[in-house]
Order: sequence, then structure tokens, then C-alpha cells
Amino acid sequence: MISNLSFWEKQTYLNNIDLIVIGSGIVGLSAAISYKEKHKKAKVIVLEKGVLPCGASTKNAGFACFGSVSEILSDLKHIDESKVWETVEMRIKGLELLRNRLGDKQIEYKEWGGYELFVNKRHFEECAQSIGNFNKILKPYTKTNDTYSIENEKIRTFHFKSIKGLIYNKREGQIDTGKMMQSLIQLALKQGIIILNSVNVKLINDYGNGVSLSTSIGIIESQQVIVATNGFANELLKLTDVKPARAQVLITKPIENLNIKGTFHYDEGFYYFRNIGERVLFGGGRNLDFKKETTIKFELNSKIQSHLEYLLKKVILPQVPFEIEHRWSGIMGVGNEKMPIINRVSPNVVCAVRMGGMGVAIGSLVGKLAINNLDQ
Repeated sequence: MISNLSFWEKQTYLNNIDLIVIGSGIVGLSAAISYKEKHKKAKVIVLEKGVLPCGASTKNAGFACFGSVSEILSDLKHIDESKVWETVEMRIKGLELLRNRLGDKQIEYKEWGGYELFVNKRHFEECAQSIGNFNKILKPYTKTNDTYSIENEKIRTFHFKSIKGLIYNKREGQIDTGKMMQSLIQLALKQGIIILNSVNVKLINDYGNGVSLSTSIGIIESQQVIVATNGFANELLKLTDVKPARAQVLITKPIENLNIKGTFHYDEGFYYFRNIGERVLFGGGRNLDFKKETTIKFELNSKIQSHLEYLLKKVILPQVPFEIEHRWSGIMGVGNEKMPIINRVSPNVVCAVRMGGMGVAIGSLVGKLAINNLDQ
């Protein structure tokens, strides 16, 4: 019995539910939308513990990327090659699904390209040697012969300091994260999906004929459940290979005559920055303090924030005055592998977690695949 709710509220919102999705981020909403596309008369509820989606969906940097050369090369050294390329393919297909579903205009998708900056010449040369092979492998998905190319002349154009090499990805883009999430929410509501915010799920009980959820507003029952809470997954499920990872971001006030345009990866992708109009968004630095950054606390680490400012001053915006306008953090889900976990954890419960910091790219496809898993 639901406490403190009226007969009307229980009948309208919390009765005869076919699917409950826990988490209203990119994966959760994409799963709900995909389910309604297949089951148009189904009653679908999305439960979100925050006022806005918790985690990273509304807190990310808005990179529409599928992998830098150094990241892919690093993954190939310790992850099975087929899994590495399958994950990259999933990111590319996920971006296509997101763009087709919402439209480039609605999410302000701009394919201005992405740049990877190298501080070590030997590392740059190693990555440069992989470009030809990577381009051949990616051609069926990116529809171009030269996805990656060397663009060292741009180092001077952007006025970067201490950079030994630059690799360009012509198929990388950027989006407006807020508009993307708003568009997903609007599409979900248009399809009749009910989104309930500030509802915290505490326990999942799959009793065979359905699922009972213990929540902050009482017991809610559904035929099936999808857990799409990414870095918070272990609050509800016992998964051995998904851990929270905090990502910290700052953004400057508008900078006059800003010459940075596109998305940028620095120091093996541990740092990333982009322009948002005349502002610079800069994030990363988790590698400076892995232990403290393996957390679900939305806080700022002064050590990381100080280093972000240092890199802005010395490498990215040398001799360019700027002011920091805002800082924030988000929680990602990571593990020993980059491929998402899409598993049936009990007869009527499927999890779709571990986006590996690539939720914008891969999240839409993961939500769709979770529904395919649920319907099997």
C-alpha cells in the first residue's frame, strides 16, 4: 500500500505498471522510449531520485565522441581487440541513434571535429603510426577514409604551449547537454511515459510474477524493471565491475576573441576541454587522485581544481586573461572494461550500466539494447 497518496494518484500513476525504469538519465529515458516504441499501449514509469537526473547525464561536458587514438591504443594493450572495436562501434551507432531520434538542431550538434593533444613526443609518434590501421577499421562506420589525421600546424593556430603533437578526428562533435536532456524528457512525455522525480528506490524484490520496489514513497509494483543508474548501480545491485568515478568540470566567463573551436583531449584523455560559445569548459584530472575520486559524493577536490586552473593558464590559454564562472562535478560508472554491462540480473530485472564516461555517445544504444534483453 502506498502511504500519503490519494486514490487518484495511486490509480493514475502507480497502478498496472508494465515497466519501471530506475534512473532518468540518457540510458533510462532512452530505454523507456525504446520500450514505448515497441509496446505502444504499455504503461511505463521512470523513477528519478533527484530533482534533475543524478549522475552525469546533465553534468557532462557534451562531447559527442567515440574514442581518441591514444585511448583506443591503450585499450588494445589490455582488453580483447574484438571487444575494443565492438565498444567503439556501439558508441558510433549510439550517437547516430541519439541524433536521429532528437534531431541535430534540438541538441545543437556541431561536428567541428576533435583534437588530441600530446605532451610526449614518443607517445605521439606511437599513436601516429596507428592512424592508418584505425582509419581502415573505422571506415565502415564513419563513412570516411581519414577519420584521424595529423594536424600539428593547428598547435600554433590555437596558441597551445608545450604540445608535441596533435591528432584530429574529423567525425567528432559536441552537443548542448541541457538541451539534449530536455529533448529526451519532452519526447518521453509525448509518448505517455510518466517521469516521477525525487523518488528514491531503496530495494528491489523480484518475486517471479513481477517486481516490488521499496521506495521513499512506499511500495511500487511493476511487471518488469530496468536499472539505469550507472555509477550508482551498486546501491541497488551487487555488481563486481562497475564503480563510481567522479568527474570535475569548470567553465570560464566569456573570453573575447576566443580562438578555440571544437573538442579537445589532453594527456591520454584524462583532461578534456571545448568551447561553449566564447567560453571554455575544462574538466578531468581524476588521475591525480583516483582513490578520492572513486566516490558518489558531489563535491570538488581542491587539488584537481587547482591543477585544472594551472593547465588553463600555462597550456590552453597562455597569456589570455580569463575568469572561472562556475564549477561542478558528476558521477560516471567505470570498470576494468569499457563495454557497458547490459544483463538480466533476475527474471524480471535488467541492468544497463557502466558507460565508461561515454554516456552521450553510447547511452541511447544501451537503453535500446536493454529493452531487447528484457523482451528475450
